[in-house]
Amino acid sequence: MLVRIGLIAEGGYPYVSGDARLWCDRLVRGLGQHEFDIYALSRSERQEDEGWVPLPPQVSRVRTAPLWTAEDDGVVYGRRARRRFAECYGELVAALCAGGVAEGPGAAADASGASEHMSATEADRFANALYGLAELARDEGGLVGALRSEAAVRTLERACRARGALRTAREARVPDLLAFAAHLEHALRPLSLDWYEDDGLGSVDLCHATSGGAAALPGLLAHHFSGVPLLLTEYGVRLRTHYLAAPEASPAVRSLLAALHGRLAAEAYARAALITPGNGHARRWQERCGADRAKLRTVYPGMDASRFAEVGEAPECADPDSLIWVGRIEPAKDIVSLLHAFAEVRKKEPKTRLRIVGTPSGAEGAAYLGHCRALAAQLFPDEAEGPHTVGDNPVTFEEVGAPEIPTLADAYASGAVAVLSSVVEGFPIGLVEAMFSGRATVSTDVGAVVEVIGGTGLVVPPRNPRALAEACVALLRDPERRERLGAAARARALELFTVEQNIAAFHGIYLEIVSRTPVRRLVLDEAGDPLPFAVPAEAHVPGRWTERTARLVATEAAR
Repeated sequence: MLVRIGLIAEGGYPYVSGDARLWCDRLVRGLGQHEFDIYALSRSERQEDEGWVPLPPQVSRVRTAPLWTAEDDGVVYGRRARRRFAECYGELVAALCAGGVAEGPGAAADASGASEHMSATEADRFANALYGLAELARDEGGLVGALRSEAAVRTLERACRARGALRTAREARVPDLLAFAAHLEHALRPLSLDWYEDDGLGSVDLCHATSGGAAALPGLLAHHFSGVPLLLTEYGVRLRTHYLAAPEASPAVRSLLAALHGRLAAEAYARAALITPGNGHARRWQERCGADRAKLRTVYPGMDASRFAEVGEAPECADPDSLIWVGRIEPAKDIVSLLHAFAEVRKKEPKTRLRIVGTPSGAEGAAYLGHCRALAAQLFPDEAEGPHTVGDNPVTFEEVGAPEIPTLADAYASGAVAVLSSVVEGFPIGLVEAMFSGRATVSTDVGAVVEVIGGTGLVVPPRNPRALAEACVALLRDPERRERLGAAARARALELFTVEQNIAAFHGIYLEIVSRTPVRRLVLDEAGDPLPFAVPAEAHVPGRWTERTARLVATEAAR
């Protein structure tokens, strides 16, 4: 059965530098029996300039829109349209100021004591206002000018000052109001897109949003306008990201942002036919934020295991006295604790070496790398002189592609024990790569680590160098245990985390959703009655003749 899928991505596929680009590309290429329309929201001009990845033939078309900018649409509302906007926008911001937003695990409660779960009344109020603004945008040609208007800021101010508003909202000053109004305009930009007609998302069999947030909004509107079912995939819960974002913002802005993204997430969870978290950690966040447990299907990310086949099938390492760390270099990876732990390891196993393999993530990562290099020199002053080459120093900082480590698989082959020291982690991709490579692992208990490891490695508390050191020493001293754990880890990874299992899971989910969705494409005769057999099964067979054949069949049925 052919399914036509509208794949919606924010800052991702099909851009060369997009998030989750590899996952989306493997999914689309692996489902050649289906047809894909790609709807992409770009995050920057640079991303657009870098271009797209090569697309397979099952991609019928690509439609893009910039999320990073929005020119004034030049739409001038008449009196009736202005009244509609004031009513819908007023209801939307009033719902945000009323509070009652669900919180994720660990999120701080609002100072006013807002409840964990949104009331049904406020949820409906927000949803009705959201779709009212979308209908206004479709009727009038856009919302950008209205959302940036002085009237919008005044409406927001009235909502913040209203009786019953959150205390943090009532404390908002003019700069706070302007800042949040700008955030709101940015978040609602997808409402002004021309993607929702019958020749756009209204023509697909289902929408697959590859993340929450902005990517889910077009799927919600396609469901609202055309009844298209929505599948929502979250490998990292966007709501959690929003809770942690904008630390420099005032309490009023942070409170309103949390309310906005909380309500958008709850609406997406409520309207989605199915929700596919990438791990149990994300699943718990979704449940806490209002997702119906019956809609949740955990689908682990699919990774290419073939790159690590040679290493995994011959797990002997070049140096049995070495620890290997692989990943993006940034503060969340807590390499500082790893270096302190390694100092403890060296006291018990003086021959041990630590290879840190990775590149810094942006300017912050580059600064953190410099800090880690300085710390390594301080901890090992007699050994950290000279160039950073294997054999000269107990700690080396390297990158994949260097002569000693030409490939990622070679990085894992060079170490006896793979270490993950993060304090924040979603789905630990590097850990899975180590498992594919047949490596015993020592990891901190963050994110989905325990779920991924499943008893095939050692897990210690984060920010605990002593515990990390003790676990590393235990494996360095026991090669037989390392071999057993490495073999078990590889078997688990091949069972759960391959591209093949990911593709098979989504293929079944696509068919399940479509099979439960009523037929939407009705052809009516002159009297307005449905024409039987106007859209036959063969109309779904891929090919350029499909639309012409469907039209001919409809014409014959009309006679």
